[in-house]
Amino acid sequence: MVFRRREKRGLLANLREAIWPRSGWSRAFQYVKHRVNRLPDRPHRIARGVWAGVLVSFTPLFGFHFVSAAAVAWIMRGNILAAILATFFGNPVTFPIIAVFSTKLGHKILGDRLDHGGEPESLLQTFQAASHDLLHNFWAMFTPEHAEWSGLERFFTDVWLPYLIGGIVPGVISATICYYVSLPIITAYQNRRRSRLKARLEKMRAKIKREERAAAKAEKSED
Repeated sequence: MVFRRREKRGLLANLREAIWPRSGWSRAFQYVKHRVNRLPDRPHRIARGVWAGVLVSFTPLFGFHFVSAAAVAWIMRGNILAAILATFFGNPVTFPIIAVFSTKLGHKILGDRLDHGGEPESLLQTFQAASHDLLHNFWAMFTPEHAEWSGLERFFTDVWLPYLIGGIVPGVISATICYYVSLPIITAYQNRRRSRLKARLEKMRAKIKREERAAAKAEKSED
């Protein structure tokens, strides 16, 4: 195939590329910023899409961020593609910070009544118990074993729900900041681009007029 890699990358290389791209996250950010600025839509609609994408990045809806961002943007009448691109705000570099802060804030909002100690090994055990239940319940569909939900229930109450609740406040704040920062940038970019296109069009018109006048003079000289 034309677009197939010459050297096939292994699993570790793919994981490393996902966590830290070869070009660096700064260049990836510049690429996303460039794509958002060039979207063919009104600035306020694009900025609304950015708001939706950043907000969804603060939720534990992993695997559904694109769909969720598109849904929020559609409800807000924002640009859906901008919302999908803005989910880049949540990446392997920022996710650990967002997850820890949102989970701790969620426990505070919920009154710490869901906290079971908060030690790192307790959190690890919560993930292990949830993973065990998922695997066990999968095989239980094909065996006489009964499904177990205690580990998943603890994961939901100790991690997922606090993460979801705690991510709302910093998500709204960050999304609103990104909205008001991106709106004038997108507006200025589109105005500059419109001015460049207008100047280019005027040059083309002037060139066509010069050619027409030259052609007219050539015809008169022949006569």
